[in-house]
Amino acid sequence: MSLAETLAAMRDAAAKRLPPERAAIMHRATEELRASGIMDRVIKTGDTLPGFTLPSADGREVRSTDLLAKGPLVLTFFRGSW
Repeated sequence: MSLAETLAAMRDAAAKRLPPERAAIMHRATEELRASGIMDRVIKTGDTLPGFTLPSADGREVRSTDLLAKGPLVLTFFRGSW
């Protein structure tokens, strides 16, 4: 299964679990963000990211430049708070 197919399946499954009133809230918030112009300011596919440092799960500092020295870097963003 391709990544696009996997993501589509995940969206479909989430849509079936989410009550319609909550889905409406999420869709409205998404449209408000788009209308704000935020999409004009986000990093696009192929853009070069500035270097950054973040804490790892065990609290150590991890530098993007150190990771890139080892090879390509893939970032994943999770929605929500931990």
